[in-house]
Amino acid sequence: MLHLSRRAALAQGGALAALLALAPAALAQDVGRARALVDELVAQVNAVIASGLPEAAMIDRFAAIFLAYADVPTIARYSLGADARALSADQMARYTQAFAAYVARKYGSRFREFIGGQVVVEDARPVPNGIEVRTTAYLRGQAPFRVDFWVSDRSGQLKFFNMVVEGVNMLLAERTEIQAMLDQRRGDVERLIADLARG
Repeated sequence: MLHLSRRAALAQGGALAALLALAPAALAQDVGRARALVDELVAQVNAVIASGLPEAAMIDRFAAIFLAYADVPTIARYSLGADARALSADQMARYTQAFAAYVARKYGSRFREFIGGQVVVEDARPVPNGIEVRTTAYLRGQAPFRVDFWVSDRSGQLKFFNMVVEGVNMLLAERTEIQAMLDQRRGDVERLIADLARG
């Protein structure tokens, strides 16, 4: 039987409320700008896929694309949940930097699955926490599947702050993983920062 720690249970319990608080009302945002952002991101991903570069070089490029288009500070803070409030400004800055390296490596590697395929932007619509831009991934030997980007300008720049792949929510997945890592380190954020930075 799966056992959830108190920290993980609290993190998941407050997930919906936190998601709704991440961005202001989406009606004030420009759906066209959000779609253009994801169009640009997808064009860069597709260009890397078609580049013929060695796989390791593709992963590096994918990681750079992720960092350029993702609102990493928002994702980093969300991943810590309530623990973020206990961090000093210096700790938060160092955690965000370490988390950025970790998440870029992780999703750079995951974009590897798109090699030989293509991603197509389908639609964009306002949702309560931003703009949802829907795309479809067409990969060799697989049925097409949906990838949604949630876009907001709350950070001061238009970036995506969440990605949902076939219903799997990146924000919730990262929060669950980071909370589990903190539990393993008995809540020691400094150990977590060091381990994330090392990869």
